Order: sequence, then C-alpha cells, then structure tokens
Amino acid sequence: MLSSRERVIKTLNHEEPDRVPLDLGSTQVTGMSVISVYLLRQALGLDEPGTPVKVVEPYQMLGEIKSDLREALGADTVSLKTTKTMFGFRNEGWKPWTFHDVPVLVPAGFNTDPEPSGDILQYPEGDKSAPPSGRLPKDGFYFDTIVRQEFFDEDNLNVDDNVEEFELISDEDLAFLEQEAKRLYEETDKALVAELSGMSFGDIAMVPAPWVKHPRGIRGIEEWYVSTAMRQDYVYAVFERQCEIALKNLEKIYSVVGDRVTIAFITGTDFGTQRGPFISTRAYRTLYKPFHKIITDWIHKNTHWKAFIHSCGSVYKLIPDFIDAGFDIINPVQTGAAEMGAQRLKDEFGDKLTFWGGGIDTQTTLPFGTADEVRAEVRERLRIFGKGGGYVFNSIHNVQAGVSAEKLVAMYETVKDYRNYPVS
Repeated sequence: MLSSRERVIKTLNHEEPDRVPLDLGSTQVTGMSVISVYLLRQALGLDEPGTPVKVVEPYQMLGEIKSDLREALGADTVSLKTTKTMFGFRNEGWKPWTFHDVPVLVPAGFNTDPEPSGDILQYPEGDKSAPPSGRLPKDGFYFDTIVRQEFFDEDNLNVDDNVEEFELISDEDLAFLEQEAKRLYEETDKALVAELSGMSFGDIAMVPAPWVKHPRGIRGIEEWYVSTAMRQDYVYAVFERQCEIALKNLEKIYSVVGDRVTIAFITGTDFGTQRGPFISTRAYRTLYKPFHKIITDWIHKNTHWKAFIHSCGSVYKLIPDFIDAGFDIINPVQTGAAEMGAQRLKDEFGDKLTFWGGGIDTQTTLPFGTADEVRAEVRERLRIFGKGGGYVFNSIHNVQAGVSAEKLVAMYETVKDYRNYPVS
C-alpha cells in the first residue's frame, strides 16, 4: 500500500496509484464551512456534542481539518501556510464564539461586536481604529468584502499604491514555514500543499486588500475590472512589481522548505462565469499568462513542486493557455458550468493536467440533492476522472453550510467504496 505522499505524486505523474487521492482542507478553496465540519465530526463520532471547531479561515468561515478527521476519511494532503488570515490577524489566541448555534473557536483578532442590524464587522489586523474591511450579514455564512476605494488621480496613478500589500516574507514567517514543513513531512505521510501568498495576479478577492488598514490605488471591484481593459499598462506594471517580489519570496521559501512540499498553490484568480470566460484569450495572454509562466518556470527549474491554478467557472477556452503557462493542476473543475463536462475535460486534457476537484457539485447536488444522488455523482466522477491517474478527489470549491450530515457522510463513504483502482 502506498503512502499518501507517494499516492499523490504518482497521480500527479499521470500514473494510476493504488487508489484515487483525496483532499480536504489543504487550501482555502478545497475546504469546508466550519458548520459542516462540526456536523461531519459529530456524525463520525470524533467529538462529544458541543465540542467547538476552530475557524481557521475567517473570511469564508472555514473549519479546521484536524488530523483525526483526515485519518477517518483517508485524506492524503495537508496544508502548509503561515498563520496570517485574510483580515491580517493571526490564527492564535483562540476564544469561544457561536455561529448559527454551532460552537466554534475564533482567533483573538476576530471582532464579535454585532452592529444594531445584527451584522458583524471585521477589521484589518483586528484594529477597530481602522475602517472595517469585511461584513458578515445577519444570518449570513461568510464575510463580504467592504470596498474602501479612496480617491485616485487618473493622471498620476502610482504603482506603489497597488503593491503596498506585497512584501518580502518576514523572518518570523520563514521560520514558521521551515519548522512546520519539517514537522508535517516527518510526522505525517501526507503530501504537503503550500499556499504561496502574493502570487495570485489580479485575484479579485485580494484586490480590496481586506488585511490592509488604509489601502491606496485602485481597490474597487468594478474599477479594477475596468482597469484591466482601460488601464492595461498600469495593471501590467503592477503585476511586474508583484512578480519581482514573488520570485524573491519563492527563493526564500524554497530555501527553508525544499522539496518537502509536493504542490504549490499559485493563483486563485477567477477567469470564468457560469457561461464562459469573462475575459478573452487575448486578454489572458496579454496580462496574466506572462507572469504565470515566469512563476511556473521558476518552480519547474528549481524545485520538484507541481503548480496549482484555481479558477472558478467555465474556463474551457482558457485551459490550453493554462497548460502552456506551465500549470500542472487545475481546480475546482466546475463541471456544472458551460463547456465543462467531466468526460470532455478528461478526454481532451487528462494527459496534461491533474484535475483537483470536480467530485461533487456544491451548487446543486450536494446542497439540494438526495443522499443517493450524491453517491451516484461521486461514483461517476471517480470513474471518469480517475482513469489513468491525474485526479485528486475534492468537491467543487468549498463545501458550504446547509449540507446535512447524512449527505456529507454519503459523499465520503462513496469515495471510500469506489476510489480503489481500477476505478469503475
């Protein structure tokens, strides 16, 4: 029987391992709502009723995937990242909180004072003297970004304003990554997935910089998208500067973690809608691809890592360019979007890309289908994507709140029953 690490490496090399690898929680786009984590842990008998779960990603309110849950499910991956959250405070100083009647633990920097409306405001670095950068609506399940677009002079745009959040990794964070990579590599047999911040060019979740107290430059979502068409020279210059910093950080990070890492999460920039890409192939090739290729070229030249791209939506038309840009892995494999049929993707790109996700539709089947429909879809995706290797099972993006424990268990029971090779 292969170790988890061996299993993942084999499938990334497009060979059939002993069984399809499983990921849960190795990245911020392959995890699970803290509410669903709580329900799943209770259903599997891992916790006593009322045992809280840590919120390790407060922007999306994702729950911690502890080692006992990974072992119970047979998961093969583990996350390597710093402790800093999307709001700039760190995952430390845990305190109790209640989220939709579910007991959770949140970091000390998490604001728990509700507004008169019942909304919860979140502040960059937990500093209430700064304008709030996130809002959790009353009865909501995750935060919305509060855009803090200040005035900018159209004729005197300054690249420095839009790169202030990109900086060389601190010695403290490097030391943490070195220690954590060594611990995870030696104490587990899991494949390490490194989430590399600052390399996701134009990620609209990052553009408003919710961790920066007073962001300057172009920070509005609409204004940024307009800029990618109307101010391309400026955006290109921003990406150039960002890329310079990213390369320096890559060198620093690799010097301390080495090839203990198997996968590098590079970018979470979304390029697709439900119906198709929202930028042209020409725009991707002009603005994004050159920088993606610089990053992946460095990785492939200097490491044994595999490069991971996340893009939601219908990106079928862009996949050849993703491959040419040097990406080895694509996620979340949104099969419910236009032109993204599972069999089509496997037939056309399965020898060049590893599909990481696509295992269950989190927009339809998982929240609204029956347990039997969940089982049927999971089995079908394992059959289609698993053949010949090149597939890591995960849901299509994060599992949201509102999914019953019965369906969560049905999903993972089906993976357990049908992940062995030969898949059928």
